[in-house]
Amino acid sequence: MSLIVVSPLSRIAELAVRHKAREMISLIAEKQDFHRPAVISAGRHLKLGVNDITFAGTGDLIAPQERHVLEIIDFARSWDRSAPLLIHCWMGVSRSPAAALIASLAVAPEDDDEALAQRLRAASPYATPNSRLVEIGDSLLSRGGRLVAAVKGIGRGADADGNAPFTLSLPETGGAP
Repeated sequence: MSLIVVSPLSRIAELAVRHKAREMISLIAEKQDFHRPAVISAGRHLKLGVNDITFAGTGDLIAPQERHVLEIIDFARSWDRSAPLLIHCWMGVSRSPAAALIASLAVAPEDDDEALAQRLRAASPYATPNSRLVEIGDSLLSRGGRLVAAVKGIGRGADADGNAPFTLSLPETGGAP
């Protein structure tokens, strides 16, 4: 079964090695620098400069935009699923869980939105997916509001300290190679 590994920035190297990930999506502030784990190919690392906010016009902060979500969708669809996909943000609580939902639906569009949200909640009691990313993903993936409703249905996650990585399984019918 294909997996998406969701991680805080502080644990990407450890989790990339442990799960044998070769591809990674980073959702991190534009000017925040970090080292890409050596096991992740530079050509298979998508770095999106985006802050964890839900509305535009907040000073120098960059709100998630349609272009960011399109890049997540395109990257996920090019993922060969022979190894887990690592997705991270600063704490692994908001941006990366939202991106994991989007990536999962990009490669397994037949998945039920509510079942996916429930798998996310079962995997992480802390995840609170960024609502702006979820709304844009819902629209671009033609979910008809189902993804937004499913994420609202699981509610806000418990408070987290940014050290609670998790894995999200794709559905069995997702067509893993």
